[in-house]
Amino acid sequence: MLKLRDLTKKYGDKTVIERLTYDFPASGAVALMGPSGCGKTTLLRLIAGLEKPDGGSVVTDGAKLAYAFQEPRLVPTLTCRENVTLVLAKGADPAAADELLDALELKEAACLLPSALSGGMRQRVSLARALCYGGDILLLDEPFSALDEGLKERVAAVIRARTQNALLLMVTHNEDDAALLGATVLHCTGTPFEKLQS
Repeated sequence: MLKLRDLTKKYGDKTVIERLTYDFPASGAVALMGPSGCGKTTLLRLIAGLEKPDGGSVVTDGAKLAYAFQEPRLVPTLTCRENVTLVLAKGADPAAADELLDALELKEAACLLPSALSGGMRQRVSLARALCYGGDILLLDEPFSALDEGLKERVAAVIRARTQNALLLMVTHNEDDAALLGATVLHCTGTPFEKLQS
């Protein structure tokens, strides 16, 4: 479903990703690891269509994509619940959002604005929104960075339960975080980044 073909991305004179070709599995969890600045987040943005490649292509076969950014990117004037229900189709039952907020231990914060939340709570609202949107491919950029160890495990269990038939593609610097999602680890190699290998 998700295929990269000779994908290249440059910023000015700097090539970040060069002629990268890779076929991802249709489902399951995959973790991208590599040094900071090697192009992992850039790759997610290219897959999501938020950046345009300078060469090659991203093939998604019309898959529906959800994205939880490294920075939560919540609408500051909306409550937690409203931030999550924002992605629901018109007329959809908002109970799905309430269920996710409850599962991610945010029930008591549902009516609060993002400014009243801790960093870890904002991160969980962002995850709830992505999971509520759903889809065939879920892109997660450092999804557990603001969470303590016990909470990571509980949040990972919710993510696993709700993405069983999807491809979950995460960026992380932490192999333990990848293991929480049962992810296959792919290392971004080369300068510029030109290969994914386990």
